[in-house]
Amino acid sequence: MQKHTSLVQFFPRSPGVYLMKDEDGVIIYVGKAKNLYSRVSSYFRGTKDRKTGILVQRINTVDYIVTNNEYEALLLENNLIKEHQPRYNINLKDGKSYPMIRITAEEYPRVFRTRRLIQDGSQYYGPYTDIHRVDRYLELIERLFPLRKCRGAVKKRPHPCLYYHIGRCSAPCAGKTTHEEYQAKIAGIHKLLQGNTEELLHELESQMISASAELRFEEAARLRDAMQTVHGLEEEQQVMDTDPDARDYVAFVRKDYSSSFAVFQMRGGKLLSGDVFHSVVFGSESEDLQQFLVQYYDGTRPLPKRLILAHPVDTESFHRYLQGMHDTEVSIEIPESPTGRDGAVLRLALENARSDLEKRIREAGNVPGLEELRDLLGLPRTPLVIEGFDISHLDGKHTVASMVVLQNGIPNPAAYRHFRIKSLDGRIDDFGAMREAVARRYTRIINEKLPRPDLVLIDGGIGQVNAASEILNAIGLGEMQVVGLAKRNEEIFLPGNSTPLILPEGSPPLRILQQARDEAHRFATGFNQRARSKDLGLSTLEALPGVGPARARRPTTNSESEHKVGQ
Repeated sequence: MQKHTSLVQFFPRSPGVYLMKDEDGVIIYVGKAKNLYSRVSSYFRGTKDRKTGILVQRINTVDYIVTNNEYEALLLENNLIKEHQPRYNINLKDGKSYPMIRITAEEYPRVFRTRRLIQDGSQYYGPYTDIHRVDRYLELIERLFPLRKCRGAVKKRPHPCLYYHIGRCSAPCAGKTTHEEYQAKIAGIHKLLQGNTEELLHELESQMISASAELRFEEAARLRDAMQTVHGLEEEQQVMDTDPDARDYVAFVRKDYSSSFAVFQMRGGKLLSGDVFHSVVFGSESEDLQQFLVQYYDGTRPLPKRLILAHPVDTESFHRYLQGMHDTEVSIEIPESPTGRDGAVLRLALENARSDLEKRIREAGNVPGLEELRDLLGLPRTPLVIEGFDISHLDGKHTVASMVVLQNGIPNPAAYRHFRIKSLDGRIDDFGAMREAVARRYTRIINEKLPRPDLVLIDGGIGQVNAASEILNAIGLGEMQVVGLAKRNEEIFLPGNSTPLILPEGSPPLRILQQARDEAHRFATGFNQRARSKDLGLSTLEALPGVGPARARRPTTNSESEHKVGQ
């Protein structure tokens, strides 16, 4: 900590941007500050949460760039994040996996679905979590506003392509439409995607009536179907109010260094979309939210008239950024205790963010806890795959072993295995049972050239651990890592070392080991109980006159059952 303190003792007390680098000189975090000295030195003072501690441990040097004001610091921070993509800054690349509708920045724009944001002046709508909704929009656009499909600049041609003849292209290449008519179609697409459908529906109805009066019944039917599609898209909007202003509601939740950001867009009194992004976070709530907002409203998305946030940000500098980026006025609101309509939508956004974060945490597993476990046990790599073993029997009868698998700290039941122990002949020998189970499992690993686990967990103390380790050495897998977890005091044993390691109760590494141990115990006990139940059933059958061991084990056919009932 003394080293870190010396890094910032001569920092200026002025606005600017700081760049934290690791021992290889790689920028791992970029932040902005109103007072560089105060902000950066705060990382190295007092007790820090685990999230900040991870960042601080990786800092080797800190550089800074002074700016005239906080607004300039915000712009510089955003540019540096885009250029260097630091590991611990907000990164929205996951959000880009959702489909969006792109309107290209060309003389004759094209409209299509994409998952990539290209900052070339194109306009984007979305991202949408429902890909089928995107496809319905595009199908409707193709019917109502047929645009060109060819890529690149429009090249003059004497005759239009097939798409023109089937009504799916307006053929600007062949002079079948003017530039003004083409731009009118683009304006109609914007109205549709922004939810301003009242005027669009009125126009479609007028065109349908005219087509019907002129006996163009196929055209009238096409327009009628288009109107029904528009109404269907409207009905999918589950949240409505009477305020026509365009509004975005933004909320986020975080746990450790994972976060989820939710953006709900209200357009024309309807909830147009509810989008969720996730990223790692290492700043304060205000810093993380502002980094997200600057990246989200980077000029590729339309800006609402009102932006309502569930958490505070540096409103003045962010407001200047939005005005400079979009050349439009926006009201930024951070209600202290939101009520009414705004409160309801903010709570909905917050609940969606919380649900997404919980889902992501479940899917991602507990990699940080596994990294801690690696460091504590001195493992050569993070134990992303753990195989856990346990033995179960009742007075030496029906001795079985279980093997469970944790991947990224999450149970993978499809990979679980059972072993009926065959070498004990009714003797009670947990060490021998463990030797057999481990030998059978890893002999198969060798013979079938299957992937090896990163860690083998044994339910038990030093005796069981040594038994498993002996077998691995005997079959040529002595380099595999083995650890035991004893139930009584939650003691952790390593091979050849009778002094246990004690971890704090509730620590992430201990919880991972406990989960693997408990899963192995549950799986072994369940298998043992099923074996005993089956044996009890066979014993009962064999007690019947005329039923021997072979007959008792033979499945009863339907005809036999019916015959017995008839008797």
